[in-house]
Amino acid sequence: MTQTVIRPARPDDAPALSRLGRATFIETFVEGFAIPYPPQDLEPFLQAAFGLETTAARLADPAEGWWVAEMDEAVVAFATTGPNALPHPDARPTQAELKRLYVAKSAQGLGLGTKLLAVALEWMAANGDGPEWIGVWSGNLKAQKLYAAYGFEKAGEYAYAVGDWRDHEFILRREPRPV
Repeated sequence: MTQTVIRPARPDDAPALSRLGRATFIETFVEGFAIPYPPQDLEPFLQAAFGLETTAARLADPAEGWWVAEMDEAVVAFATTGPNALPHPDARPTQAELKRLYVAKSAQGLGLGTKLLAVALEWMAANGDGPEWIGVWSGNLKAQKLYAAYGFEKAGEYAYAVGDWRDHEFILRREPRPV
């Protein structure tokens, strides 16, 4: 029987999170959405975003919240939140942002993303002082639909850098909810 656990991430999760972040980005954006990132842009981005040292440092940052979903003791999904850094004129770093919500391809369709989102939104409500924010790739309609179901609305657009490549991203916002 498969056991699924949602729990706060620990420092010793850094290697698994680093691997999962890199693999899920490739599965989703390179293989799934077929974004033709040039290798000279993709590889440095993956190292900067999901390298072990970066992941360990972010896990240790008390301003960020991290959660993992485990199946049979293997990390198969994660969510991370923190101070808002999206480039919107109304956005402030004292407001909360969902930084990433990644589910391995092998674990999709099991409700893990929704469970992690619920935990992340609780953290955002408790740790932000205004609207809650999410950046999402403009072509990821499934994610946009999920976030809309939780009250997020499009508030803007921006160019997300993957090296010199720029992804067209939407900025989503929702008004704070009571904790």
